Amino acid sequence: MIEVLFVLILAALATGTLGVFLLLKKEVMTTDALSHTIILGIVLAFFLTEDTRSPLLILGASLVGVLTVVLIQWLQKIKLIKGDAAIGLVFSALFALAIVLISRYLDHIHLDIDIVLVGEVLFAPFNRMTFFGLDLPVAIVQLGILTIVNLLFIVLFYRPLKMTTFDETFSMTVGIYTTLLYYALMVLVSVTAVTAFDAVGAILVISFFVAPAASAYLLANRLSHVIGLTLLIAVFNSVVGFFIGYYMDLTISGTTATVAFVTFTIVFLLNNNGYLRRRVQIKQSRLRLLQLMMLMFIDEDTKRRRDIYAYFNHKEKTIDSTLQYLLDAGYIEDSNDEYYVTDKGQAHISRQHAQYGLSVQGDI
Repeated sequence: MIEVLFVLILAALATGTLGVFLLLKKEVMTTDALSHTIILGIVLAFFLTEDTRSPLLILGASLVGVLTVVLIQWLQKIKLIKGDAAIGLVFSALFALAIVLISRYLDHIHLDIDIVLVGEVLFAPFNRMTFFGLDLPVAIVQLGILTIVNLLFIVLFYRPLKMTTFDETFSMTVGIYTTLLYYALMVLVSVTAVTAFDAVGAILVISFFVAPAASAYLLANRLSHVIGLTLLIAVFNSVVGFFIGYYMDLTISGTTATVAFVTFTIVFLLNNNGYLRRRVQIKQSRLRLLQLMMLMFIDEDTKRRRDIYAYFNHKEKTIDSTLQYLLDAGYIEDSNDEYYVTDKGQAHISRQHAQYGLSVQGDI
């Protein structure tokens, strides 16, 4: 079982390294297209080999993956259709062609499409090879090599990748071969995706490309930090998903993808700039604005509580709590259910007017 864990970790590292740039380029769903179009490569390679175990099937899938990327990029560059439409057109056309070929010529052959899409990493150790005298699963050797290659690619081309990701026009003006660099990146994405699909299935691979990078993006501002956090989160998701799936007798691929989503959700909700914090900040801002507007309204003339209820379109409970805050702060005083602004309240209005340019007549 330790080999299964290594396969998961290596798949997560190989995909997560490139997933950062796919996320920043807004092209993560290209991996979803690859998960469908590679089947056409498998079918075409089978026509040549007539062997479902041939390594040429992986090569054929990789080549069709590259073709998918090229076609999507070409459709996006002509700017006649939007990027998501280009992805939908290419993957549906190539996937449909694969289905037609299978149903017409290969319906008697067991090409397990379901296992490619859903995947089960428990089967990865059964396909083995001898590598430098060691008996290892093919997936570990392939994904290990790809992890090293992808990391070296990022390290060697870190600066031009960073420049082309954030400002492609400027990169072209300073002489960076942006198109060549893009296709090099996408060739690695294609080969990595196909290899990982074979080991753990398309669903988990798409999750590996997207979820760790998305989680890291919410936690860090510098690209180098995002890459480092992506790799750490990818390993964490793999380890936790593996042990939950193993001890609860669940599909490990599905469990790991679920853990990746849960990790992202927690980060999304609880980080310093996360959803819950922003909701609290928005609520506090609206409350401060209501306090100021109510103070300015009362400052026009002495107001009774019923006048305030009638003027502001809020629940009575909200108005009561706001009035209580203004009373506790010393901004207003209550005289027989008539409210008037104190000197402290007048000073507060003046400060807000100086800071934001507010006026009673114009803003109420």
